Amino acid sequence: MTARDTHGLVRAVLFNILFYGWTLIYAVFAVPFLLAPRPVVLAVGRAWNRSVMAIIERVAGIRFQVKGRENLPAGPAIIAAKHQSAFETLALPLILYDALFVLKRELFWIPIFGWYLWRLGDIGIDRAAGPAALRAIVRQAKSVLAQGHHVIIFPQGTRVAPGSRHDYGPGVAALYTMLDVPVVPVALNSGLYWGRRRFGKIAGTVTIEFLPAIAPGLERQAFMAELQQRIEAATDRLLAQAPRPL
Repeated sequence: MTARDTHGLVRAVLFNILFYGWTLIYAVFAVPFLLAPRPVVLAVGRAWNRSVMAIIERVAGIRFQVKGRENLPAGPAIIAAKHQSAFETLALPLILYDALFVLKRELFWIPIFGWYLWRLGDIGIDRAAGPAALRAIVRQAKSVLAQGHHVIIFPQGTRVAPGSRHDYGPGVAALYTMLDVPVVPVALNSGLYWGRRRFGKIAGTVTIEFLPAIAPGLERQAFMAELQQRIEAATDRLLAQAPRPL
């Protein structure tokens, strides 16, 4: 093992100890606030979010930059984001104040962390429910948008490694066709630095780019083709432009 490998391993171990250890401590502290009004719950959750992002930056050396903020509509919108790692689940809530995620319902069952997601009003999917799940997503998202929030959805439904391809699911199409709001595609390259199921982290700067919104009114297939083309092309560009991680 080289000196660089040893340094990387030590940094990875330190990062994981701090990340999970601090999260456990904070979770115990945060339990009573679950009974507080929602604005307090949001403030406690964002404080944890900022603190773990500080650990990610200072220990793992991963930062992020945002492009295309001008493409975010003034009103509520659906944010359809590429998903390569856990990093964007932490960064997007800091970029988009009080936006709510469409996520798998099982996350609500995680003690304390999942309770906070449920308490904030994130939209849980019962993947076994079939068409009923899509109707439930649309119903809940309609309520969320009416309250002025953005809805964040990962159209591919899972983390996809950089350069890989994965089908886009029907959830985002259902939201677009039923709710008459713009959809903002989001490209990113987080998987270069925080790999899916990878213990170590690679220092670098993640780019998260908001692309021009897709206005309501397209036919379903045309929308899906446009969404996929925009996200995949921009993601490929960001991957190509990124400095090669060492």
